[in-house]
Amino acid sequence: MRGTDMSHTARAHTLQEIFGRPGTGPLAGVVVADLSRVLAGPYCTMLLADMGATVIKVESAAGDDARAWVPPHRDGESTFFLSVNRNKYSIALDFTDPEQLALVEQIVARADILVENFKPGGLARYGLDYETVSAWRPDLVYASITGFGTAGGAELPGYDLLAQALSGMMSLTGSQHGEPYRAGVALFDVITGLHASTGILGAFHERQASGRGQHVELNLLSSALSGLVNQSTAYVAGGTVPARMGNEHPSLYPYEPFPARDKEIVIAVGNNGQFARLCACLGVPALAQEQRFATVAARNANRAALRELMVERLAVRDAEDWFQRLMAVQVPCAPILAVDEGVRFAQGLGLDPVALAGSGDREIPTVRHPVSFSRTPVDYTQAPPRLDGDRDRVLAWLESGKPAVRKAS
Repeated sequence: MRGTDMSHTARAHTLQEIFGRPGTGPLAGVVVADLSRVLAGPYCTMLLADMGATVIKVESAAGDDARAWVPPHRDGESTFFLSVNRNKYSIALDFTDPEQLALVEQIVARADILVENFKPGGLARYGLDYETVSAWRPDLVYASITGFGTAGGAELPGYDLLAQALSGMMSLTGSQHGEPYRAGVALFDVITGLHASTGILGAFHERQASGRGQHVELNLLSSALSGLVNQSTAYVAGGTVPARMGNEHPSLYPYEPFPARDKEIVIAVGNNGQFARLCACLGVPALAQEQRFATVAARNANRAALRELMVERLAVRDAEDWFQRLMAVQVPCAPILAVDEGVRFAQGLGLDPVALAGSGDREIPTVRHPVSFSRTPVDYTQAPPRLDGDRDRVLAWLESGKPAVRKAS
């Protein structure tokens, strides 16, 4: 049975009437059954929701684990949960109850896309695994996110911190002679969520031509190794095992923070022209022509000497002064800001990083969707949902279609 039980336009109109979304985004009329929780899956489905998809977030009676992850919070609600769940509709269902499981199946029956991050094999007991569902929904795009795949890593818990450790990421983070550090955010959950949205959209595009869905599988470790880009490729292609270098870059110099008179400033030189302009701004233009520093390779080989010279010149001005002077001559640089300062800096650039999701007394400040569309803009109609807060609307939507589904076993 096809999930598209009516024309796309008619479905989009019905969804707009029942759920109240304006239907302007590029995915308006697309329905996503979101069986994921915590971060990687919810981040993926929020991106799809922002683009207009109707995302039905199916939660247990206890709700997404992230609802309890405090502090910090906003009016008692976890900001972790709020960060990845806007524009969704929540319904709480008990998979172990046959009647409620039947409702889950009805949601799946009317969806175009399903996203889940259960432990490998966890949905099989409910008949909601890919093999079972694809037999009666061959057109469904079914995305599964795991920590370490479904073979040898199936039993490993899917935590971002484990992926940072096992991928080699932590071996690269921290000072050269210090202890390894994790990134300050669950980086590989986010990267996996991004990869998931890309894979889903690719499979959905193909479905439009073939009429058939497919299984899109992702795991944190594969996303981590892909996300390590030049560092992982240094080993697989060059046989070089990268090591911790603090804030330095393995291939470029200068490319790290330097102390100015009052505080540090990041200087990131990527080519010889930028280095020449840097030297001129520092008042030592001849430095760019010295054999020790004239090329990328030479600067890498003589880092210590170059750093000593730069620190001496940078000490005569404050970081903000250098920031203005270096940017004026197109030398990449930046002060090191706290998160609040970073948000305000983006605001100063006109990037409008804060988007209010929802309306009235349920209007939550969130971080704006990173993509702008010239014809089909994203919207922020729905605040992150309260647990089971959209049950009536979801049930009304199910009643509006009455698709035939297999009976729950």
